[in-house]
Amino acid sequence: MTEPRWFSQPYPPEGASAAEGIRNQLGRPELDLLTILVRESAQNSWDARLMDSQGPVDYRIDMWTVGPAHAVAWRELLLAGAPSKSDNFPLGETLRRGPIRVLAVSDRGTRGLGGPTRADDAVGRDRDFVSFIRNIGEPRDTELGGGTYGFGKGIFYLLSKSGTVVVHSRCRTPDGRHETRLIGCTLWKSYVAAEPAGDRRYTGRHWWGDTSGDVVEPLVGAQADATAQRMGLRPFGPEETGTTIVVIDPNLDGLEPAAAADYLADTVAWHLWPKMISTAGKRAAMRFGVVCDGVEHPVPDPRETRPLAMFVAAYEKMTGSEGKDLYCLKPRQHLGRLGLVKRIMPSLEPTRASRMLDIEDLVHHVCLMRPAELVVTYRPGPKPPSANQGYAGVFRADEGMDETYARAEPPTHDAWNPQSLERPESTYVKTTFRRIGDALDGLLSLGGSVRPGAGSVALGAASSMFSGLVGGAWGIGGATAYSAPGNTTVRSSGREGGEAAGPAPAKGRSASGRSSGPDPVPGGPGGDPRTFVEAGPAHGGAAVQRRPRVQYVGEPYYDDRGADVVLVQEFRLPVTGAQRVRIDLAVTLPGTGGRETDPPIGASMPVLVGWEGDDGRLHTSETQVIEGGDAVWRAVVRPAPDTMTEIGIKVEGVKTS
Repeated sequence: MTEPRWFSQPYPPEGASAAEGIRNQLGRPELDLLTILVRESAQNSWDARLMDSQGPVDYRIDMWTVGPAHAVAWRELLLAGAPSKSDNFPLGETLRRGPIRVLAVSDRGTRGLGGPTRADDAVGRDRDFVSFIRNIGEPRDTELGGGTYGFGKGIFYLLSKSGTVVVHSRCRTPDGRHETRLIGCTLWKSYVAAEPAGDRRYTGRHWWGDTSGDVVEPLVGAQADATAQRMGLRPFGPEETGTTIVVIDPNLDGLEPAAAADYLADTVAWHLWPKMISTAGKRAAMRFGVVCDGVEHPVPDPRETRPLAMFVAAYEKMTGSEGKDLYCLKPRQHLGRLGLVKRIMPSLEPTRASRMLDIEDLVHHVCLMRPAELVVTYRPGPKPPSANQGYAGVFRADEGMDETYARAEPPTHDAWNPQSLERPESTYVKTTFRRIGDALDGLLSLGGSVRPGAGSVALGAASSMFSGLVGGAWGIGGATAYSAPGNTTVRSSGREGGEAAGPAPAKGRSASGRSSGPDPVPGGPGGDPRTFVEAGPAHGGAAVQRRPRVQYVGEPYYDDRGADVVLVQEFRLPVTGAQRVRIDLAVTLPGTGGRETDPPIGASMPVLVGWEGDDGRLHTSETQVIEGGDAVWRAVVRPAPDTMTEIGIKVEGVKTS
């Protein structure tokens, strides 16, 4: 049995590619290395899926420090025959200087790196091994696959500080047997070495494996299994096929390993969510996992994670009856399908992964994808007129257009560049962007009718224009009264806290949110005839009547409740005793001073979700009996889109026997 050693590639007489040129083929991408790693490796895994398998592709990222039980084997195996100068081959210094950190990307349910191991023998379609290990720039051989010319594999070398990976794969041979293969590869930089016969130039490409023949071969079969076990690599099951690529000494962009694992998990969700969701009775196409030093770092569920849930909803609309077909008219061509959703939503808390996509506190993006349903990019559209409104879209290219969009992509597959195409293909891509823009203009305009004489402008836009005139944040009217306990300040939307209305107008709030008049006399016009009798020293011990009243606590705010976005107004009932509250909801039309309690054609009205107490319990009844005191309650409302929702809370005393 031949022990594995390194072989450094000299320049042959006919010439060869220098390592620097291969490393530079990714260009200067805007995304960071960890993000490109997720995108490119998952794309490779998807393209290598077993076509006859009913199960999902398993994709996993592991990071760990090689333990003492395996570190000796790593150093003995990977230093054998290595070039001595660290400038030409930095792996040696990496292995000698201290703990060995590695990052492994693995897939199962894929076909592994099969086919011939020599490039000159790879004349058929089955040439995965030579395409990944030896050749550069191979055209894709997977119909409707995500990759194009295989440059994405360079990310593994770029991520390694020493430019070195170990590839552990299991495939089926032409006669149906399983075969394990293990080989190491370094891609660093070209150099000149002094040798007894004179100076010699090397390409900077190195392979580690069986060097007994005229070309370096991978370790195979039992030797590959035994060597992988010595190194502590994840083994394959009896019937498993797939590939594990181990990046030695990964560049984590200054992040601690655990933080890098969280970032990778979030990045998986943002870039691979179409493969995570099950739709129309179909199971998720891929399963994902991220593990650091034995600890699982869960990948967020896109259906339960803001704002990815909006993109999932847009995807489902795109694939359903509400999806819109986009066409180019000259020349006539079906481009693909588009789905759009618009929602009221709180501001986002951006993450490192969302910032990498230029998605900060507001979502106004369309996710572009080809038929492989791998995210290409999130294309920004016009910003909605309100910070509390967002929209998401999904565009999936028609299968007949896949080659066109693929040719518009750079090596990192993260954009569609029409300028890189000739006509008519460049026209198709430009028209795609125009059609998406037209659809977004329609989404952001106001549907339904407006009052005579009112401006033809979406209420969402108007709410921003008039935000300085109404209390509260966007979309909220008359909801910001601040008052001390015992004060009778109430909403402009209703009369003085009581249920009954008198002939005189009730005291309310001015547009600025301040009290517009003195407190009315308890029990007077506009007051509630049901009162509480209290005695206090301030009144010489005499009994005084106090009407129930509402004290609003702070500004109303948006909140996530499961898949819904709700509007929450906190309040107290400062007067003691049992009291019944009910909601008074309306839509305010900016600039008219009017309130709508009946929805216009095609519009909806805000709806009470329930009353939430200090204990977190939600009571879904229309009215709720509350004991007055210092406890803070919350009115939870589902707002109406494209409107300013006005919340008023009415209260009345409950007679006790």
